[in-house]
Amino acid sequence: MEGETGLPLQQLIASFDNKCLPKILQVISGVYFQGSIYELSGSEVCFCTGDLIKVINMELQSVCCEYISNKEAFELPISHTGLYKVVPEEMPYSTIEEMVSLRPVGLDSCLPFTFTSRSKMTLDNFTLAAGRELTVLSVEKDQVRCHVRGEQDVSAEVCIPLSFRGEFYECESEECFTLGEIMSSACLRSRKFRTTKCERPLILSPIYQVHAIMNLRKNVFKFSSSSEVDVIDVTEQCKDVAFVTPFSLTEVLSQPDESFPVVVEVLEYPQADSVFTCSWLPELSKSKHLVFHKKGTSDWILFSSLKSRKVQQYFLVSQQYGGRFRRRPREFNSVYELYVASVQAPGLRLSVTRSCEEVEEEGLPALTVGEQLEVMHCDTMELPCGSSKEQKQSVEALICHRLQEPDEGDDDDDDDDDDKRVQQKDKIEVISLPLYMQAHFMEVLSDNKKYRLRDLDKEFSFPLDVKIVNRDNEMETDPLVGHTCLKIEGAISEPIIQASFPHRPDHCFKIPTQWLSMSVSFTNDPLPWPSDQPPDCHVDRVTEVTDTFFYEYHKRGNSDAAPPPRPPKRNLSSSDTSRKSFKPPKKPTKADKSKLRQDESITTTDFANLTINRKKRPPAPPPPVIFEDQPPPLAPRKHSIDVTTSKALPNMYVKREVSIKTAVADVDSDHDYETVDDSLLTMMQESQNNVKFY
Repeated sequence: MEGETGLPLQQLIASFDNKCLPKILQVISGVYFQGSIYELSGSEVCFCTGDLIKVINMELQSVCCEYISNKEAFELPISHTGLYKVVPEEMPYSTIEEMVSLRPVGLDSCLPFTFTSRSKMTLDNFTLAAGRELTVLSVEKDQVRCHVRGEQDVSAEVCIPLSFRGEFYECESEECFTLGEIMSSACLRSRKFRTTKCERPLILSPIYQVHAIMNLRKNVFKFSSSSEVDVIDVTEQCKDVAFVTPFSLTEVLSQPDESFPVVVEVLEYPQADSVFTCSWLPELSKSKHLVFHKKGTSDWILFSSLKSRKVQQYFLVSQQYGGRFRRRPREFNSVYELYVASVQAPGLRLSVTRSCEEVEEEGLPALTVGEQLEVMHCDTMELPCGSSKEQKQSVEALICHRLQEPDEGDDDDDDDDDDKRVQQKDKIEVISLPLYMQAHFMEVLSDNKKYRLRDLDKEFSFPLDVKIVNRDNEMETDPLVGHTCLKIEGAISEPIIQASFPHRPDHCFKIPTQWLSMSVSFTNDPLPWPSDQPPDCHVDRVTEVTDTFFYEYHKRGNSDAAPPPRPPKRNLSSSDTSRKSFKPPKKPTKADKSKLRQDESITTTDFANLTINRKKRPPAPPPPVIFEDQPPPLAPRKHSIDVTTSKALPNMYVKREVSIKTAVADVDSDHDYETVDDSLLTMMQESQNNVKFY
């Protein structure tokens, strides 16, 4: 590479467009990107001398504007709305051919343009004065066809040979361009411009975000075209250089069927917050090899477990699942839920699980636990509105038949069966349930049949509550077993890639391409089986997913679903006096609290006989008999102490006399003291005279 002179990366990239890609560039003078070798967006971005860069895509990010006079530069977004005029070149052209040949690439897109001549021009019998403006309309084989505007708005067309000599100057055009228009034309990008408000000429250069791969890298990296690197175009010389091409899962789907099966290498693996919790996902890592067997579309059924479990689980189950299911009755907590279910499955029969009182003004009928209803259709019902009985409002309601229980009778008597059926039909009561009504029902099922999953999908509408009664015997472990109830949320069809690990090529799993973000590269490694003996693949039929997948699924399917209806305004007529007369209890005032304390007060004597638990104090023990002329007996010394039976003896050596002064209440005092009863004082004195202080 000695002696080769490269171009700045910014200049060379500006001459490319996406139609000519890919291009292979070689670094002639490499420097670290922005003076750093640290990672940007997860990949190290630096260029060294001799590196090969394969440019596969470019995205226009902004425009670099540089003043010619002082080299001052700044960036503008591509959406900038300012207008720019083309600045004509200052140097003169000696021939028409030279002026045309030095025009930017893509001459046709730059026509028409205007020029003048400093000298008189004589063309056959036609003479043009100096300084006359000529507009080039087209370039033909050996001449240009020009338009000339003369005096008094007289115009004509003349043909000038390309070899005609003179001193020609380009004129300024009145046409204005936006940054988007300038950047979209290779012809305009090479010209000088000025704004409509400033005469200083500018050079406009596009700044791209370049998507490229390198022969020593295994993933696509992005960098700015403004990086200070000198490069040369070596596309023709390096056609045979093998670059690792990364593919996203979506791009893998676009590959022809003949490309499979193939061994691939993982370049970027899914993040930890994936929507899948399957066993094969943690094994995916960078540089891990996989076998892609084939691509296609898979039909799944989305299951969810009961919400009452500690952790609610969600599963994607293939329709090839071999287990058996039995239907379970569904529970409904509102009439609107009944309506949605009845639209999908007409003829729904229900049992009331919670009683409801009748509210006539709101159209709510009375329901009793155990009653059975049959949903018929949806209709409207009239409710009173306002104080006037004549005012009505219409609300949507579910029309149901209240089914009566059959009368008990002799089972052997079949003569009157027809009459009984007629009587039962006469007993059917029609009731209307407003859609906003909150009630509790359970589905009544007479079906005890076992179903395969594909049969449930054909015969019933989802959602559906089921219980698994037979596991799939072809699976090592069936995660659906052990759940008392599973809810089928709906069906889903997704593009997939059937894959396996090379050490277990027969144990396959399906990768939903729209739910995982990862990139791989195709390798030339041989398949892990003999060419004439492909493995008998066993595909996972149950894949556990997270609640994120569940919510995204419902967000996609129910984005336009209407919300449940709101209940009508309550009838605030004068007849409803019970609601108007109700007043919340007032907070007690200080006077009320004082009165309450006086009412709950007790006498002083009773208070003295009460303990902290408001129970009567037990009677005091009799005083010990002590003779004044004898000393108190000495307690024998104990050499060992029994903790369970020992008690501390009172100290008998201290004898004190306590005098109690009677407190007389001062009638004239402002303080409100309670007076002590004389009998209470007498009792307190007698008891304290008999107490010894130790």
